Amino acid sequence: GTVADVVALDRNNRILVSEGLGRIRAGRTRPGIKSLLEIANRSIARLTATDLGFSIGPRLNAAGRLDDMSTGIECLLTEHEGSAYKLAIQLDGMNKDRKQIEGDMREQAFKFLQEFSLEGGDLPPALCIYDARWHQGVVGILASRVKEKFNRPVIAFADAGETDDGEIKGSARSIKGFHIRDALDAVASSNPGMITKFGGHAMAAGLSLEKGKLQAFTEAFQSQAAKLLDDDLLQAKLLSDGEIQQDEFSMATAAEIIKAGPWGQEFPEPVFDGKFKVIQQRRVGENHLKLVLAPQQSPRQTIDAIAFNIDEQDWPDPGMTDIEIAFRLDINEFRGNQTLQLMVESILGWE
Repeated sequence: GTVADVVALDRNNRILVSEGLGRIRAGRTRPGIKSLLEIANRSIARLTATDLGFSIGPRLNAAGRLDDMSTGIECLLTEHEGSAYKLAIQLDGMNKDRKQIEGDMREQAFKFLQEFSLEGGDLPPALCIYDARWHQGVVGILASRVKEKFNRPVIAFADAGETDDGEIKGSARSIKGFHIRDALDAVASSNPGMITKFGGHAMAAGLSLEKGKLQAFTEAFQSQAAKLLDDDLLQAKLLSDGEIQQDEFSMATAAEIIKAGPWGQEFPEPVFDGKFKVIQQRRVGENHLKLVLAPQQSPRQTIDAIAFNIDEQDWPDPGMTDIEIAFRLDINEFRGNQTLQLMVESILGWE
């Protein structure tokens, strides 16, 4: 739960997560967790905190986002393996539906913000976005995606329910250096009655307000953000641990990094950078890019790499022969075979 909710991996939380991962790897876990990992094609024996955040969490959360969270709770509580597997299949189906809904919402949000920029407007230091068509259960993920693309605190709003009672709910995601819960508190204190209710922590929050107050709230929130955010904080930064040597492109290095985990919020996994020759590239899944690369210092060595959530208009690029990326070392397991894989954090440049 602390991993999926992006809570800082401080000393105590890291101990809890490490012990929990150890129990699951040893098979001492609920049938529902086992079933979810099986459906997600994740190895129980090699489970990492990343698997919890990106494989288990989204499937469990999908029930509450789209329908009724009781399906996820039932999957966790049942002691019957057959029932757990059926429930896990339901959750997986809901998660696929959630991805489709999220994709449509993301496209609408990006189009609006890009048109705003093309019209000559500078994006404000914080973004508030709303559309009557959006699904209330998916706005949190949408806020995360918009934040990642534009490197600004984002609050995405949707109607609170099917009844038109005039209330909207927002899900907020922040960037480092901007405590979003405290920012909402400052807005609420300066504007009594503007926010119906709110809560959260430094990086994420939720709130409710009357639809008619959205414009006034947006102005107040952006004014508060302007006081606290400067150009330096709004400039996206990717910190790298540098380049690695030829012999460090190995399963052994990747295994040592995995062993040193768990990694997560405020305790990030090492990220490296380097230049590579592009041997192959193809799109896989919904919007992922699968690559075969050769390090410039070792052109005879080929390594698989994958980049998630790429811009479909740019990739694949048939003319690309060289690429510079920031990446994490990982071990990919497929049909019992393990191979080194680079997890692309960012594409820094290409030719």
